[in-house]
Amino acid sequence: MRSPALLFCLITGLLSAQQPASPKPKPPPAPAYLTEAEAGPDFVFQGEYSGLLDGDPVAVQVWAKGKGEFELVSYAGGLPGDGWDEDRDSQERVTGHRLPGAGTVTFRNEDGQATTDGMTMQIDTEGTKATLKKQTRSSPTLGAKPPAGAVVLFDGQGINRFPGSKIDENLGALTQGITGEDTFGDCMLHVEFYLPFMPEARGQGRGNSGLYLQGRYEVQMLDSFALAGKDNECGGLYKIAAPKVNMCLPPLTWQTYDVDFIAAKFDAAGQKTANARLTVRHNGVVIHENQELPGPTAAAPRKEDSTPGPVYLQNHGNPVRYRNIWVVRK
Repeated sequence: MRSPALLFCLITGLLSAQQPASPKPKPPPAPAYLTEAEAGPDFVFQGEYSGLLDGDPVAVQVWAKGKGEFELVSYAGGLPGDGWDEDRDSQERVTGHRLPGAGTVTFRNEDGQATTDGMTMQIDTEGTKATLKKQTRSSPTLGAKPPAGAVVLFDGQGINRFPGSKIDENLGALTQGITGEDTFGDCMLHVEFYLPFMPEARGQGRGNSGLYLQGRYEVQMLDSFALAGKDNECGGLYKIAAPKVNMCLPPLTWQTYDVDFIAAKFDAAGQKTANARLTVRHNGVVIHENQELPGPTAAAPRKEDSTPGPVYLQNHGNPVRYRNIWVVRK
């Protein structure tokens, strides 16, 4: 006969074996910076550079991947929305590295090398040398004044029609995760947004938010600077349409969406007779034109019906900021 002590050991061992494994702890969130002063030494190298290479216009974008790592993306003809021929197959992507304490970043591949000090970029490719200068672009609609009859939702000077919202005093702007108190059908909307610098984050964890028209149809906000421009990146309509061109500027830059929106139409019985449509200008460039929206996009807080809906600015866990928001009803 087995001893009580042995039976106890067998039973407790069996119970322990049946217990589910402890879940792995979640990694800490990637750091997010809202000012250049706190962004760290890699931020100065990130940005857009353009000039002439062998007599032809050329441009590059450099984005920081964290811990001294970078990627350079080349554009024949000029920057996106400003001369690029939009031949995505001709783009080159080259990785680069900044040594600790170094004041330059160098990119190399089999064709040559490029080095930047954060102000200019020296290129030597197949014996051809060029100097590209750093460019600082801003949206032509930045600071656009609301026309007569517009409904001003936030102006930073006393008008704030987002109940329960919080204001980032340093930027004089609204924080993410807010819903306007006004509702709209067909309309034109202007919003300015500011994405954090999150070099160690990737994908949907990098400055994520979204503009939801009527709380139903999202135009994605994301730090997609120098990325491919997919439907789940900045300016994308998730699982519906990618932007015609990736017009995302570097993080810590104020950017704009100007949206012409036509609401879905319903008959007296509540049956939909026409899908919603929109045209979107990102930093002044058309990225969607009369695009049909077959239904609400993912994570929409409101179902689709004939009623008007509010402006909703999504909280996806990242510190995104907004200002100068106004709507013109049609």
